[in-house]
Amino acid sequence: MKPSIKSVSLDQLGITASVACAIHCAALPFIITTLPLWGLEFLAHSWVELSMICLSLVIGICSLSTSFPKHEKVLPIMVLVTGFGFIAIGHYAFHSLEAVLIPISGFTIAAAHYLNWKYSRSCNHHKTK
Repeated sequence: MKPSIKSVSLDQLGITASVACAIHCAALPFIITTLPLWGLEFLAHSWVELSMICLSLVIGICSLSTSFPKHEKVLPIMVLVTGFGFIAIGHYAFHSLEAVLIPISGFTIAAAHYLNWKYSRSCNHHKTK
């Protein structure tokens, strides 16, 4: 059984959004002073970060929830939860580690999508119960 196009597309979109979030969070402290010169000062606002987090969360839930019944592997879900856990810890518990934890979380969430995509591709049959 081939993975559904919808699931594969969501994983690809999820990987892209998560990596973009990680790059945004990692690079922003270094380029924040030049953003106004480029007319990109809006990237420093908290709503951009919150929007990226929410987009990654929605895509992650949709993608993994549609693929899990096919491959029944828990690892992508655990990796996704870990990634969002890193975001929560970075924002609310250890502010001094935020610059490290947030980019790591973006790559962790991208890894969850990659695992989900990989498991969906290797699923040759649909188990019936």
